[in-house]
Amino acid sequence: MTAKNVAQRTWVVRKGRKVQFHAVYNILGKSGTMAWEYSKKTMELFTAALQGKPGTHIGEIAEPDGRGEHGSIACGDALLFTFKVERNADDPFKDKIVETKYLTFGCTSAIAASEALCCIIEDRHLTPVEALKITNQDIVDFLEGLPDQKIHCSVMGAEALQAAVFDWAKKRGVSLTALGIDVHTEEQEEGRIVCKCFTLTEPYIKRKIKELNLRTIPEIASAVKAGGACMSCQHAPGGLQDMLDEVWKTETQQQTQNDLLPILDGHQLSIGTVSTLPPVQHDTKELSPFQFAKKVEKLLADYVRPMLQRDGGDLELIDIKEMMVYVELRGACTACVGAGQTLKNLVERALKEQVDARIRVIQV
Repeated sequence: MTAKNVAQRTWVVRKGRKVQFHAVYNILGKSGTMAWEYSKKTMELFTAALQGKPGTHIGEIAEPDGRGEHGSIACGDALLFTFKVERNADDPFKDKIVETKYLTFGCTSAIAASEALCCIIEDRHLTPVEALKITNQDIVDFLEGLPDQKIHCSVMGAEALQAAVFDWAKKRGVSLTALGIDVHTEEQEEGRIVCKCFTLTEPYIKRKIKELNLRTIPEIASAVKAGGACMSCQHAPGGLQDMLDEVWKTETQQQTQNDLLPILDGHQLSIGTVSTLPPVQHDTKELSPFQFAKKVEKLLADYVRPMLQRDGGDLELIDIKEMMVYVELRGACTACVGAGQTLKNLVERALKEQVDARIRVIQV
């Protein structure tokens, strides 16, 4: 098998302004192998959707009864979910969802998870209120599993569904709170942004910590991406660790060395896997070009590459010209929508801190 770009899709976004996004989904890396280990069910739903087979759900319903969005184009995953109901003249709560559609900008898992959500709703002939009981774990189970690094795709589907049901309730003039359903009113106001990389607010992250029983920073990163890019919000005042302590009412303990290990695609590395960054050495003299190159090579070999290799990726140093370091991403990294974040927040950040703050990393 050879590397293959399998589809091109567009979607239209909010506030009456049409914005078109073209996404090419590269499911095979340069080596001809899958970037992630997906179940047979996941791949069947993914390929069927891209081929537009009957019974698949890519699209947008005109004048939907429920419309919900979740995610962000900036962070590489976004979903628009719409549904149509068969109205019950006597009781709105007995409306039945008869059609579901979605538009997504994302990876294999995002498309498959969206298809799974639509299948679950339509196969079970659910009402909007009944659909609210669908969890991200239901989506994962329907797909017969997802890689840990892709769990956030199932969370994205469940969140978009909730937003669509809340929209239906407003249009039908019914009160979900009267049924004891939390409509997350506190999240409709501007909350403090905790994770700036993915624009995730404090109310949202706290809710997902409780709903998904998230107990560690790596679990948060896998589920909702927070803290998985630049990592600056992990242990900052009011950051992820403080939120975990507050939600679970645990006592703040001294951070262990493992707490401080970096996260890549939702995985916190173990001490035995890779060494932490060494203390920064502030040289009083300028490095020669040879010394500079050797220092860059050593940091990439000892620190950066092992992190990437742990999740199926890699990196090759191509050239160094003055302060410009040219690299090529390999393996799973070539198909990752977050490749730019990896270069900026992992590779360049490490080189700036350990070698020279003037360094710029360029992908070739």
